Amino acid sequence: MRCAIMSRAGQVLARGALILRETEGGAWRLDLETDGGRQVQGGLVGPDGSLAEASQVLFDQFFDVWGMSNLTLTVTLR
Repeated sequence: MRCAIMSRAGQVLARGALILRETEGGAWRLDLETDGGRQVQGGLVGPDGSLAEASQVLFDQFFDVWGMSNLTLTVTLR
């Protein structure tokens, strides 16, 4: 899934893709891979397929990567 990370002011900080990756233990993790090659590791997908926890962990990582809060993730489906 293609996506863009935008600041409160509407500036695009990164473009990339949301990716589900299988861990060594067989669980699935939601990650962001930017077009610039940066890998942002999200959380694990719930056993019921829920992305709630996985996406919250990913959003928490956005602050560490870009140093700001209230970022917006816009997804484009093709």
